[in-house]
Amino acid sequence: MSKCTAAKPVAKQKHFLVNRVIQPELPTAPVELVPIEAVFSKAVQVIAWREPQDDSVWRKESV
Repeated sequence: MSKCTAAKPVAKQKHFLVNRVIQPELPTAPVELVPIEAVFSKAVQVIAWREPQDDSVWRKESV
């Protein structure tokens, strides 16, 4: 589980939680997607697994 803060909030959504990964259909395939949940609205969106590691878009903190 980790927390992400958007560098540039969109629609007042700034703080997100990453609490699981989406497992690929093939067990040998790499993980590609993670759902993130907005703390305020509880809206969920799916993003690329590597996207939260982009410091120009996200600020990441471990929980």
